[in-house]
Amino acid sequence: MVPAESSTTPPTAAPAADAHHHENSDAGLRDVIRAGAAKLGDLAERIFDDATEDARPMRRLLAVMARLRAPGGCPWDREQTHETLRQQLVEEVYELLEAIQNRDDKELKEELGDVLLHVVFHSHIAREENRFTFADVLKTLVDKLIRRHPHVFGDVRADNSEAVLVNWNAIKAAEKPERTSALDGVPASLPALMRAAAIQKKAARVGFDWPETDLEGPKAKVREELEEFERELPMLTATVADTSAHAGDSPEAAAAAAAARDRAEDELGDVLFAIVNWSRHLKLDTEEALNRATTKFSRRFRQMEAELSAQGRTPAQCELAELDALWNAVKRKEKGKALPDAQSDSLSDA
Repeated sequence: MVPAESSTTPPTAAPAADAHHHENSDAGLRDVIRAGAAKLGDLAERIFDDATEDARPMRRLLAVMARLRAPGGCPWDREQTHETLRQQLVEEVYELLEAIQNRDDKELKEELGDVLLHVVFHSHIAREENRFTFADVLKTLVDKLIRRHPHVFGDVRADNSEAVLVNWNAIKAAEKPERTSALDGVPASLPALMRAAAIQKKAARVGFDWPETDLEGPKAKVREELEEFERELPMLTATVADTSAHAGDSPEAAAAAAAARDRAEDELGDVLFAIVNWSRHLKLDTEEALNRATTKFSRRFRQMEAELSAQGRTPAQCELAELDALWNAVKRKEKGKALPDAQSDSLSDA
């Protein structure tokens, strides 16, 4: 239980001028939203009532975080920095995505809270270092949302989502003149498939892409890249076999194997990049598609484990042919129909 008051010295408060600025900003925001009251009706007041209600637990969260970081607080929380929290934030975001995928409201509520905790945590660390505060984070976000929605808070007209995105990107570009490349703004730390798609979208905005209606161009590129990858395979497989048979015998052989792997990996990357691009033209999400395939494989493998467990065995105790047969049985059961023998597949065909 966090005491209502603490004898410890609280973190340095925001400067008075800063607080006054926030008050004026809040008042201005109220005026901006109320300007549309004729269109919103009673909803305008309800927006402010809900915001006021939500602010109470938010203040409690800020107080709890301040207490955890204060002298006499939690030793672990007091040791954390922006850098030490990075990996945990990534994990929390993925747990949130899983909760969304599971359509579990209880899980979703908890995981949203965990992500919010990190926002508050990082903001509090910055406040301790007199860099910025949580209020600054909120003000920056609110100002950006208003600025980038001139069709709501201004006189600009946008009748559909496409027009909204055109306005958004134009405003964003004007706000960030330091970005000199069309590809700027895509984090290198994004998962590879997501990063590839984001880079391709940015290149497409400036015209470096097949026409939207051309689905053959991206498909042909996949075939081209796959052929280039296959040309590297003989050397790769030869060097893998050689180094496996003569492990450590020859530095030259090891160097040749490393070079072959590097070339093959480079070409494989081109294949994956081309597949992401083809999928983008087909309006398919490669990240979601691969996640679904992985989930499907995991579900079927776990079912196979369960059936073997009922016999007192594990997959490690079975021959591959037996596992293939059991896999096909699980797949047929899941699909609710028998596969003809000519279409029988194996573990490699999920």
